[in-house]
Amino acid sequence: MSDDPYKILGVSKTATQDEIKKAYRKLAKALHPDLHPGDTGKEAEFQAVSAAYDLLGDPEKRKRFDAGEIDASGHERPERRFYRQYAGQDAGSRYDPEMGPQDYADASEFLSDLFGRRYRSGGGDFRQAFHARGNDTRYNLEVDFMDAARGARKRVTMPDGNAIEISIPPGVNHGQTLRLRGKGGPGLGEGPAGDALITIGVKPHPVFKRDGYDIDMELPITLDEAVLGAKVDVPTISGAVSLSIPKGASSGRRLRLKGKGISRTKGPAGDQYVRLKIVLPDKVGVELEELAERWRNQSHFDPRKSLWRQE
Repeated sequence: MSDDPYKILGVSKTATQDEIKKAYRKLAKALHPDLHPGDTGKEAEFQAVSAAYDLLGDPEKRKRFDAGEIDASGHERPERRFYRQYAGQDAGSRYDPEMGPQDYADASEFLSDLFGRRYRSGGGDFRQAFHARGNDTRYNLEVDFMDAARGARKRVTMPDGNAIEISIPPGVNHGQTLRLRGKGGPGLGEGPAGDALITIGVKPHPVFKRDGYDIDMELPITLDEAVLGAKVDVPTISGAVSLSIPKGASSGRRLRLKGKGISRTKGPAGDQYVRLKIVLPDKVGVELEELAERWRNQSHFDPRKSLWRQE
């Protein structure tokens, strides 16, 4: 897969932010891991699409990427330095491209000469004169569905042994990257530290499935609840709520719980959609058999009538 975020999302460099968002939503819906369990290829494509949108969906990041200030991963592009920048210095402080680290007494002398600052005894460390931002570092963090939906704080031990607390914002997406300012590699001299880029992986949930800011779930109901109607408790990401099952409800019918989906930074939360599924007991009793028999003999209802086209 290309590392060009525009090509990954299938949009041109002149695409509007709305066009970029539309392309991302279409690809994310088609590639979501819930639709392709165990398919590592699709999961990698989904993560690439999410990373591309994380970059281009942010107007400021997109502007910096287009200007060449950051790369497709969001890393700062190092300022290029050429030998000609040092050609005007005296011979004692000029970087000789033919010389390598082995030609210097120690690493500090090599680096100071490389950057045009000869280390002088008593004159201070060369790092006092040269400063550079530290490298960004990347990590992967897997979180539970509910923590991603509601937000959470996680204490994570980084590869260098330092423990940091990460704030998982409500509604974070699978494959989304969080930036922790100043938690990356140390800077050179007085240069600032780089950032830590945390790519979030969201574990599937046994009940809920996410669709943008909405949540889908399947709700098992009994035969009598479907026929007579009922009030039942339904789980949501914010706790159980009461749902009215209308009389005569069929399997597959979708009911909406407004505002019970994923919270947004701006605007109302998404909705939760409940798809009904009539479930019979594992062992059907005599009473239910007799009821079904009477229904069969008395009713002329044909649920498959609409399948046959009339000539």
